Amino acid sequence: MSTDDLKLTVGRGGRGAAILKALQSLPPYPGQTSGSVEQASAQYPDFASRGAGVQIAGATALSSPRSDVSVTSAASFRISRGAAISQLIQQKSAIVAPGASIAEMKERTRIESGMARGCSELLHAHFIENLTTQPGAKPLKSAFQEFGDTSSLTESLQNLSTIDSQDEVVVRQGSTGAKLSAMCNWIRLHCEENKSVFEYEVKFEPQIEILNLRFRLFDTLRDKIGSVKSFDGTTLWLPFRLPTEVALYHAANPSTGKTVTLKILYKKKTDMDKCIQLYNVLFNRIMKVLKLARVGKNYYAPGESVLVPQHKLEIWPGYVTAVNYQEGGIMLCADVSHRILRTETCYDILADLHQMHRSNFKNMAVRALVGCIVLTRYNNKSYRIDDIIFNQNPRSTFTNYKGEEISYVDYYFNTYGIKIKDLHQPLLLHRRKKKDVEKKGSKGFICLIPELSYMTGLTDDMRSDFRVMKDIAQHTRLTPTVRQASLRAFVKNVNSNREACQVLADWGLRLEDNAVALDGRVLPPETIFFGCREVPGSEIADWGRDACREKVITPVDLQSGCWSILFCPRDKYVSQKFVAMFKQVTLNMGIRVGEPQTIQLSDDKIESYVNSLKHFYHDKLQIAVIIFPTQRDDRYAAVKRLACVELALPTQCINSRTISQDSKLRSVTQKIALQINCKLGGELWALKIPMTGLMVCGVDVYHDPTRRGESVVGFVASINQTLTKWYSHVSFQHPADEIVHGLKMSLLESLRHYHKLYHVLPRSIIMYRDGVSEGQLKLVEDHELPQLATIFHHFASYEPKLYLIVVQKRVNTRIFAAMRSRELGNPPPGSIIDHTITRRCWYDFLLVSQHVRQGTVSPTHYVVVHDGGKLKVDNMQRLTYKLTHLYYNWPGTIRVPAPCQYAHKLAFLVGESVKKHPDNKLCDRLFFL
Repeated sequence: MSTDDLKLTVGRGGRGAAILKALQSLPPYPGQTSGSVEQASAQYPDFASRGAGVQIAGATALSSPRSDVSVTSAASFRISRGAAISQLIQQKSAIVAPGASIAEMKERTRIESGMARGCSELLHAHFIENLTTQPGAKPLKSAFQEFGDTSSLTESLQNLSTIDSQDEVVVRQGSTGAKLSAMCNWIRLHCEENKSVFEYEVKFEPQIEILNLRFRLFDTLRDKIGSVKSFDGTTLWLPFRLPTEVALYHAANPSTGKTVTLKILYKKKTDMDKCIQLYNVLFNRIMKVLKLARVGKNYYAPGESVLVPQHKLEIWPGYVTAVNYQEGGIMLCADVSHRILRTETCYDILADLHQMHRSNFKNMAVRALVGCIVLTRYNNKSYRIDDIIFNQNPRSTFTNYKGEEISYVDYYFNTYGIKIKDLHQPLLLHRRKKKDVEKKGSKGFICLIPELSYMTGLTDDMRSDFRVMKDIAQHTRLTPTVRQASLRAFVKNVNSNREACQVLADWGLRLEDNAVALDGRVLPPETIFFGCREVPGSEIADWGRDACREKVITPVDLQSGCWSILFCPRDKYVSQKFVAMFKQVTLNMGIRVGEPQTIQLSDDKIESYVNSLKHFYHDKLQIAVIIFPTQRDDRYAAVKRLACVELALPTQCINSRTISQDSKLRSVTQKIALQINCKLGGELWALKIPMTGLMVCGVDVYHDPTRRGESVVGFVASINQTLTKWYSHVSFQHPADEIVHGLKMSLLESLRHYHKLYHVLPRSIIMYRDGVSEGQLKLVEDHELPQLATIFHHFASYEPKLYLIVVQKRVNTRIFAAMRSRELGNPPPGSIIDHTITRRCWYDFLLVSQHVRQGTVSPTHYVVVHDGGKLKVDNMQRLTYKLTHLYYNWPGTIRVPAPCQYAHKLAFLVGESVKKHPDNKLCDRLFFL
């Protein structure tokens, strides 16, 4: 059979191409035919495997005058790329000797087949049964050496399986802007040349579900395998290759005493530059060598903790590390991290609640603790509280891993030497994630003791307390110089610690002493356009004074009797001062304000606010200003739900404490006046947007912290040329559902609204999507993007240029500007880094858009998942920076584009308070600010 008789369909990327080339280079065999394609197809059905990338059709034997063996192929089958490699390995390395039995050849090829993942057992059996011998047969490997490759064909073919199209370096750099000399917190990680890692799969017979028990059993093989290894419970990495493809070892189960067989199967050989997972495992080991305790995903030094006794807080310093294969090579990202702990336990909170709310204790306890993260100091692990079990206490029993019934009191005393004091306290319930239950084979929940569970993080009251935040900032808000010094100290500790260096050296790795220095760019400041004049951009990107002095672009006047103000009797004087100041500050903004409809309530109950809004509502009412005497979430939610869902009325809720200080009344009222104008459909300021026919969208998701309610997808889209007016839409989904279905409906509705206004559709759509992790980028590109594009078929002959950009705020990368005084400072707004420390296989860039007066600025990471119109890199970066100027709740640049922040505010309001779809009459106004 000639190579023309092979019909191949190869998957994308290097592996499929390599398989095609290898199959075409196979030497023909002398041989037999196996009947027609129809007969063989009936005998051998299609074999499908995950990611089927190779299809071979035909029922003819491979023949050649130069070979002494015969192999009858399957009639028609599909195999994955890994399975195709497996078959090639078997054909090239199986030794077929005269008189060899089928059983011998089975065993030989069974070992080889373990090298390629995804090989179908049925396909493998068929291949073996049809492998026949000829007199004077010689090794297939010898026959293939005639084709010029005298090295190990087995290993070379395995290396082919590690090649992928995603390994291609994506370099997209701009050129606009002034040069910036910068430093960062990435350190290069050097690897020895030609160094490889050998990956194995470890199986336990009988199956062991408990992860810790797997580690204990595997540690018994230290004298046979050596100490230089990395094992995660299933996958084993070694810096050398074991002598056999399948190694069998035996160990005694310490719990039962029964013998457990450990089968170690060779999977593949990988170059060091593709072992990112291994690197992170090694640095986790180094953190333990440096005596750091793991809390959550990061490592901290409890011995260096700082107490803030006046607020009952404790701060643990630590580090967050991650190794990635960046555009500039393999690098370690290291940053200083702080863990804020409260010295009070869950038991202290429950005791206080029991004293204050005896009649409603259970409900108040659930509200106070469910959703919070606690730390158990006996093992330095953090847990999320999902429920409180009031009908159990520390004397209740549970079944341990040995199958024994034991009480919580005895368990903590026997395991940690801790004696529980209160035997009547309820238990806290933590539900494990499904993947953790499947991986560790443990129960789906953990019960915690309140008096041993310490609260972490800050409460809302703490965050709103200026004194608390100021005292915390003294320890956590580090300047660039101090942060870089901490980074150098960490690198020095690693490189000066003999055991830590040995962990890296065993794998041929070495950490550089200094962080990476690089050149960036600073985009020019943007000019801000107001109603009557334009204001040149400043280096700090702040126009707060101008926003309060200049006329807005589109003012919305408040007619007399068309706006109302609601307040309690105690806030009557405060409300009068606010109205007087409100009329005064709006004159400079070009907004005319008439007399309001004043509504004095009898008390501050929720019913009073709700009933008054309903009673005094009329069709000409533009907005209701509501002054609350205290901050209460339930009262705020009730008012917002009524106004947004039933009345379609914009509301402005104000805490009386905010406007009670005469010294701050003017500045506060100015911000409220700007916000009210936005909620009524007005426009404050604008920038020059060169692109025409453009729609910019923003997406963010709100997740219920208790995980009991639905997630809310907030979506906003620009509906004018200057990107100053926005259409909003929300959709609800279960927390585990895909987001794409809600996005499709939101985008479709926004396009219909755009067409209704202008009778045309936008030529370009740029979507900024927040809340996508690094591991979900491929899912968005392959799954969600094609589905989003299907909505364009709802319009005749409509094919816009679609761009999808993922916005990532939670990044550990830090950028420091090099100062003349040899110190480091924060880079100015508009600073761009688009090389060296950016992702190797994605079109992305880092942007510093806001000015920070204290601490270290955090850049925002933008990943262009889809570039449908091939927009210039400079234009993409410049437009993104412009959009950070257009958030009307702040007269300056913000960290993310305005549509992302609007989507966040929308999703948060609906998810936290409204809980329902807002009325469609509000969709073209920023009612959610």
